[in-house]
Amino acid sequence: MVNSLWGPLDDPAGNAGYADDHPPRVGFFTDTSVCIGCKACEVACKEWNALPADGSHHDQPDLLDLSGMSYDNTGALGASTYRHVAFIEQVVPARQSATVELGMPTTARPGDATEVRWLMASDVCKHCTHAACLDVCPTGALIRTEHGTVLVQDDICNGCGYCIPACPYGVIDQRKGPRDQGGGGAFKCTMCQDRLGAGLQPACATACPTESIQFGPLDELRERADARLAALHERGVPEARLYGHDPDDGVGGDGAFFLLLDEPEVYGLPPDPVVTTRDLPSMWRHAAVAALSVAATVAAAFLGRRG
Repeated sequence: MVNSLWGPLDDPAGNAGYADDHPPRVGFFTDTSVCIGCKACEVACKEWNALPADGSHHDQPDLLDLSGMSYDNTGALGASTYRHVAFIEQVVPARQSATVELGMPTTARPGDATEVRWLMASDVCKHCTHAACLDVCPTGALIRTEHGTVLVQDDICNGCGYCIPACPYGVIDQRKGPRDQGGGGAFKCTMCQDRLGAGLQPACATACPTESIQFGPLDELRERADARLAALHERGVPEARLYGHDPDDGVGGDGAFFLLLDEPEVYGLPPDPVVTTRDLPSMWRHAAVAALSVAATVAAAFLGRRG
């Protein structure tokens, strides 16, 4: 198959073997410029997927630990958190806006004005076009669905953990505890596969009150994102940028991409993610050449001794 490990790929589901009449690829477009940090997406995700609260109280799954990190008590994506809303506080230069001069004295120094802003972003599994987690799974627990998403089948996962370091975004996590209590396996966002099969949107997109999380056919979302980015640039927000939107990036484009208001690193995202299995063919070739070289050296030494 062409571009099975890296590069642009128009139809991941078709590449995985689904018939031509499979559903269009769907995904998420998360517009962080309108996220208000309400965490409705987190709550809806946990409720629909019956996920335990985050924290160390595994014997009390409904008891939430307080992180002490502002309003962010989940901390990061994990085996029990398929959606995570990040809160980032920044001190930035104050934006210049039209004011009315009232002749009142001021203590502000010209050019020294700052303001505090919050950057809020709901992070999720990227459902990569080229998913390294899927490539390294030895049991077939990770599959590409007919919708183009990446799904972990809990009943097949053996908990080997190979997928965890393979993910360039650090999304997949292993749940602690014995298997008979739901632990041991790898977990991540399913894009609510059970809801998609019933013609419903994922729970997080349904719950988002500002439409920061938008769900739909990926091609339509990319067009919508381009229009939104152009509108923000016209309104004087030059720092706005799209992340995971480009099919020519290191993962072939993401099934869940974002509009950001700062560098990806500020949000805890890698600036230039690359599918970790991209170099597997060349690695195997180099290993084969090295093995042949060793074998030839050993054979030459053995034959030389006999002579």
